[in-house]
Amino acid sequence: MIIRPEGPADVAAIRDVTIAAFKDHPHSDQTEHLIIDRLRQAGALSISLVAEVDGDVVGYIAFSPVALSDGSESWFGLGPVSILPECQGQGIGGALIRQGLSMLRDQGAAGCVVMGEPDFYRKFGFRNDPQLALKDCAPQYFLVQPLSSHGGSGMVSYNAAFYAGVDE
Repeated sequence: MIIRPEGPADVAAIRDVTIAAFKDHPHSDQTEHLIIDRLRQAGALSISLVAEVDGDVVGYIAFSPVALSDGSESWFGLGPVSILPECQGQGIGGALIRQGLSMLRDQGAAGCVVMGEPDFYRKFGFRNDPQLALKDCAPQYFLVQPLSSHGGSGMVSYNAAFYAGVDE
């Protein structure tokens, strides 16, 4: 498996992988591929990585800037992360997460947040933090990983790409 930055030739494959990964997912409205498209169009994909096996894109992860109500800077949101269904459970998602977090650390990021399954994301150092919250998200599903000594607190806001209409 190769993990590398997304290139222009990967856009269609990323879309296909993301649609397949979230199809029938009980907590998805099936707009994750549109979120990625909008983040790309907005220039808000701070880190955008693909996992490639035998020349085929089988996984994808995005990290984009988030805003904290206390004004803290250099915070990022993880997601979406997408793995082809037939490739799930093979460590591809974990490898993408670890690589992305390493890149954020190298860039001097203050921290990263994620909304998702707590048991999964805790394996990568994420934890619940009552100092940070996401509107309309149950606190147990919103996790934080500080990446430096620069903490943050308050409400977190993702890029507008996450909140656009679903009728596209």
